[in-house]
Amino acid sequence: MEKLFEELALEAVKELLRAVRGTFFCRSTAERLRRNVEPLLPLVQPQQHNHHHHPGGHRSAGELAELAAQLREALDLARRAAAAPRWNVYRTAQLARRMEAADQGIARWLSRHAPAQVLDDVRRLRDEAGARIGRLERRVEEVAAATAFAQTPLPPAMSVPFALPPPPKAMAIGMEAPPKAMVIGMEAPTKAMAMGMEVEFPDEEDDGVVGSGVKVGKEKVKEMVMSGGGGWEAVGICGMGGSGKTTLAMEIFKDHKVRAYFSDKVFFETVSQSANLDSIKMKLWEQISGNIVLGAYNKIPEWQLKLGPRDRGHVLVILDDVWSLSQLEELIFKFPGCKTLVVSRFKFPSLVTRTYEMELLDEEAAFSVFCRAAFDQESIPQTADKKLVRQVAAECRGLPLALKVIGASLRDQPPKIWLSAKNRLSRGEAISDSHETKLLERMAASIECLSGKVRECFLDLGCFPEDKKIPLDVLINIWMEIHDIDEPDAFAILVELSNKNLLTLVNDAQNKAGDLYSSYHDFSVTQHDVLRDLALHMSGRDALSNRKRLVMPRREESLPRGWQRNKDTPFEAQIVSIHTGEMKESNWFQMSFPKAEVLILNFASSVYYLPPFIATMQNLKALVLINYGTVSATLDNLSAFTTLNDLRSLWLEKITLPPLPKTTIPLKNLRKISLVLCELKNSLRGSKMDLSMTFPRLSNLTIDHCIDLKELPSSICEISSLENISISNCHDLTELPHELGKLHCLSILRVYACPALWRLPPSVCSLKRLKYLDISQCINLTDLPEELGHLTSLEKIDMRECSRLRSLPRSSSSLKSLGHVVCDEETALLWREAEQVIPDLRVQVAEECYNLDWLVD
Repeated sequence: MEKLFEELALEAVKELLRAVRGTFFCRSTAERLRRNVEPLLPLVQPQQHNHHHHPGGHRSAGELAELAAQLREALDLARRAAAAPRWNVYRTAQLARRMEAADQGIARWLSRHAPAQVLDDVRRLRDEAGARIGRLERRVEEVAAATAFAQTPLPPAMSVPFALPPPPKAMAIGMEAPPKAMVIGMEAPTKAMAMGMEVEFPDEEDDGVVGSGVKVGKEKVKEMVMSGGGGWEAVGICGMGGSGKTTLAMEIFKDHKVRAYFSDKVFFETVSQSANLDSIKMKLWEQISGNIVLGAYNKIPEWQLKLGPRDRGHVLVILDDVWSLSQLEELIFKFPGCKTLVVSRFKFPSLVTRTYEMELLDEEAAFSVFCRAAFDQESIPQTADKKLVRQVAAECRGLPLALKVIGASLRDQPPKIWLSAKNRLSRGEAISDSHETKLLERMAASIECLSGKVRECFLDLGCFPEDKKIPLDVLINIWMEIHDIDEPDAFAILVELSNKNLLTLVNDAQNKAGDLYSSYHDFSVTQHDVLRDLALHMSGRDALSNRKRLVMPRREESLPRGWQRNKDTPFEAQIVSIHTGEMKESNWFQMSFPKAEVLILNFASSVYYLPPFIATMQNLKALVLINYGTVSATLDNLSAFTTLNDLRSLWLEKITLPPLPKTTIPLKNLRKISLVLCELKNSLRGSKMDLSMTFPRLSNLTIDHCIDLKELPSSICEISSLENISISNCHDLTELPHELGKLHCLSILRVYACPALWRLPPSVCSLKRLKYLDISQCINLTDLPEELGHLTSLEKIDMRECSRLRSLPRSSSSLKSLGHVVCDEETALLWREAEQVIPDLRVQVAEECYNLDWLVD
């Protein structure tokens, strides 16, 4: 029995240490808990070798049982802290208090039972860790201060670190893509991060491209970055789009020898054509130097730049996708020991001393990559026409991206399609003298082989800003509106484009978002910049006024001159995409878009004047406003909404909503409203507006990360057409309207990651059509309504991390339609009785997933 307790306690301690090292929030408390737990390892290790050396070292079963109970509680808390959701400050505070209590309990056990010899080791361990923990906590405080300044103020004790984003051009094709599993903290990730989080880079080669193309230049680039004197220097990687520059740069970024040489001071930043250079430079400087930049203009003080970072030593800054010398001059750091690796399609000899030029793949390596994309094997299958396959592969001219995309497009196609592709590719060779234009024409041939709607959906991807994640919810909705397809068909097209390497689904969206009741809101899409160029290239073949998609390819401070020259001619565009900074009334000019159905407004500013031509867009169905600035934006010219009679979908991101007036022109056809990272400023609670009159057909309402949302107005319950309500990451939301039961059409109710929510209104049990209920991560929810069993249509409940739920209503056994419950292991025990009487019920214990991908958004 003693041996059993000994083994249990040992495994509990090891598991606890793993969980605490993964804790990103409650950092100081978790570290203190870790320091108390580590000394327990020698106490619970099998002690057959040292029992006679340490009197009293043998632990009784009772003592170990007491320790196991303490560890079990601490382990649960550490796991919950590691899985703490986005900016969940309430939960962080609660976990910190409970972890402190667990820490005290373990400390009491130590004081009673730990031998003096072990206590000496404890003191030594604490002394050795003191300096390191001090530096860690100082960095956390600095980053929290920067985060609070740039976004939302958080109490110092609950502040969280932010992440340096990896390059967003993450493609499954393996070209110019960051590693699949990369979480970046204060500095670039290593096998064991300074933040205490264990992060490993994938060891496998990237579909053979790393093994053949990137390895050729990797050693040369390593030699460039690891050589030179003690001054500053810039070296480069140069090559055409799709040649594997970013893949090579990422190999340098995660190379262990490089990281050791620079003492893990390696930083990666994607620049792109539309970059905010001041923001990028500040972010890099704060991470390099440890100095938080605060001031009226958010400029780095000159004295800091001249003085350099506090910690002397070599630093490597990797700047990916640099487009101009002016960008490079603004971003390069010139303090001793700073090496900059510039990744670009262009050379900059005035600043970059040495440049490695990307080489295209040789014939055999290219053929291997092509076969892997087309046949999922290294060589041509026996049943394929070997000559024809080699001809098609040769037309890709050794460019990895073209090999991957064209190969994937011909997978499982009959010989006639292969022959047609070969002929199309051959004709594309004489389009122009530009190698990149030739590439685009060759790749365009593979796009032309797609079915009509799939091809149009691919071309729509070019309407979104470069190097930005595309919200999956926005993309699917646009496709549904303008291509007259339903949601399952739109998702199927998404998967097809992903399988053909024409886009990348982030966060395993293909599997997770495919669930019947999943929300697209948590998922996004990325696209390689060459593929975006291809979409723009194909969409731009027509005359400007005749294009189906009118797009600003990159951010500019004003509208393009070509648009102004053609302003008196009606534009035929179905989609209009604009990307600017701050726009005032005087920055706009009148244009006519009689056929426009989608308007995408991307900007970065605190004030934004809506374009006056919105009022003339009589066929507008979807309006998307995304603010990429650091603070929420105030909108002017809201009267433009009054004429949008056909508007069906509205997406607002990082917008300050004004108080809604008592009388507003009804948006009679508006079906869907999404508010993301918006400041509501009591616009809903204080409104006298009759929402049911203003939005008579609203069926889908999404509110995410609106941190000042405290309660929903009861008038929402008068919108009888509502079918789907999703409220997530709203930390101040305490309760739902008592009249929620009036929503007789409601079939989906999501209220997740709302830590202040303490109960569901009893009227929720009147929702006879409710099929899906998500209350996951509502940690203060203590019970469910007694009449829960009246939800006769309920098919699925997601109640993960509802730690304070100790019982289920007796009526839960009456949920005869319930087929699936997702919950934690402890909650699963509560459903055992219901499982015996509900015939098809499946209770799934959720896997613990510590996902920090949201940090790089």
